[in-house]
Amino acid sequence: MTRGAIRRDANAKINVFLRVLSTREDGYHEIESLLVPISLADRIVVRPAEELRVEVAGAAAFSAGGLNLALVAALALADACPDAGGALVEIEKRIPVAGGLGGGSADAAATLLALNELWDCDVDAATLEEIGERIGSDVPAMLSGEPVLMAGRGERLAPAEVPPFHWVLVRFGFGVRSPEAYRWWDEDGAGTGPDPDRLLAAATAGDAEALGPLLFNDLETAVAARHPEIAEAKRRLLEAGALGAVMSGSGSSVIGLARDRAHARTLADGFEGAEAVVGPPPDTA
Repeated sequence: MTRGAIRRDANAKINVFLRVLSTREDGYHEIESLLVPISLADRIVVRPAEELRVEVAGAAAFSAGGLNLALVAALALADACPDAGGALVEIEKRIPVAGGLGGGSADAAATLLALNELWDCDVDAATLEEIGERIGSDVPAMLSGEPVLMAGRGERLAPAEVPPFHWVLVRFGFGVRSPEAYRWWDEDGAGTGPDPDRLLAAATAGDAEALGPLLFNDLETAVAARHPEIAEAKRRLLEAGALGAVMSGSGSSVIGLARDRAHARTLADGFEGAEAVVGPPPDTA
């Protein structure tokens, strides 16, 4: 079957909490986290072509390490799909690179899903997750497109019932690579945060007032020690009336929890380059 262009949104994610438990023998870290997709998204279009290639436009053409995860994903799926052919993958970047928002992983996940359809691969969800795990720790979570509880190094996932919350996203002109953030956590002897049961109960209930003070990220202190702008943004958000604020993922982005959409927009107005987002977007909750 010949298909035309297939379009997909590659939604960013935020970490409502991120708990680092230990360093693993394989060099990764044992973590727990609640990942929630947000309305900020890259745009992915795939279409038939003579050869397989990826073109990127917008905020940045590559991840902080120079590796295009969408291309890695396309090549990995081609290996698993007997009917794979050429394809042009076009990515319009809107998610900040190395911002702790999973932009590269989101692009990889959306590329896998779009090419699976374009090439009529019929690769099932479990196999796509296995492929995604080899590409990056966040990719399996991003494939679901829904809130998930992540454990292990990211390979153990469980669905999470989280209604939409309104957030303000503060971005910076610098990125933080995940390996560096975890290395700093190791170097500083940073601790492990609290049991997330109360946070999860508040999130599931849609109780923003209760959720705000419970947000935490075990990587934040170590990263903010090297990038004080992060701590300053968090302080300013709280002073401006955010219900809570926390660094997302390995940084550098900071998210503030708002009461509603109007509150999120008001908070965003206080920061250059900030924007109000909703997560999860209503159509994925």
